Amino acid sequence: MTQARLLGALGALVVLLFLAALVTGPAPVGPGESLAALIEGGHGPLTLVMREIRLPRAILAVMIGASLGLSGAAMQGYLRNPMAEPGVIGISAAAALGAVLAIQTGLAALFTLALPVAALCGAGLGVALILLLAGSGSSSLALILAGIALSALASALTALVLNLSPNPFAANEIVFWMMGSLADRSFTHVLMALPLMALGGLMLLRCGRGLDVLTLGEDAAASMGINLRGLRLGVVAGVACTVGAATAVAGAVGFVGLVVPHLLRPLVGARPAALLPAAALGGAILVLAADIAVRLVLPGRDLKLGVLMALVGAPVFLHLIWRMRGQQ
Repeated sequence: MTQARLLGALGALVVLLFLAALVTGPAPVGPGESLAALIEGGHGPLTLVMREIRLPRAILAVMIGASLGLSGAAMQGYLRNPMAEPGVIGISAAAALGAVLAIQTGLAALFTLALPVAALCGAGLGVALILLLAGSGSSSLALILAGIALSALASALTALVLNLSPNPFAANEIVFWMMGSLADRSFTHVLMALPLMALGGLMLLRCGRGLDVLTLGEDAAASMGINLRGLRLGVVAGVACTVGAATAVAGAVGFVGLVVPHLLRPLVGARPAALLPAAALGGAILVLAADIAVRLVLPGRDLKLGVLMALVGAPVFLHLIWRMRGQQ
């Protein structure tokens, strides 16, 4: 399949699932009536539900899925490791720590945007710490080690906050937020995450040529004129913007950046530059489908998106590992 046909097929599937996400919900309303209320408007409750609840939720699903899929493909291309994922550099753990601190200190209860802003601040501090630890001219191995150290530290501090929390309601809210969800999101969250995701996505897409050349090795890439320091900075900053914003508005949603590039890599000839846009569309497809399933499987129990992604993503990933083992 050519690159254009693949992207066209993935794009069409994104549109279909986006429409399905708009008309899926607990209310017994037909798809035609739901879409009419969204487009034509009115003063009834259905219009309010479509425009203020379902539409921003579907848009966020596309944004988060595309961001996680794109960042996962970029990390796997830069590290030249198909097992890599966005969380390998610890940005999501740092963002989660910022959000947890906002909940624990009560800032999240004072104003609506305190939690995502704190998560973004945590992601920003995480990037600064990674670049400080890894250094400006070090190899990708130093970046991995710095990311592992940051992830371990942020996870330990998050567990410490939970352990010492005197407020059971705050601890309960922290646990539920860390499961990841798109419920109760609004256009405020969309407008907050969109600039960062767009900026990070452009930075990662611009790294495509460098990632292609990097498959030959760092020495070969440097001899062909690739600025390895600039490439690493672009990948880290792009992943920080996309993953940090995604974690800030939806909590922890895993396995997207790990599984999607694996599934699509054979279709693009294993070229990192070609995989980047395909993985973005594939991530949007996966998150949209998972968010629809969340509303259909247990509509009255508020099944969390991150939980479902783990239940689906882990077996898929284990199957991929088993298949790779059989090919050795």
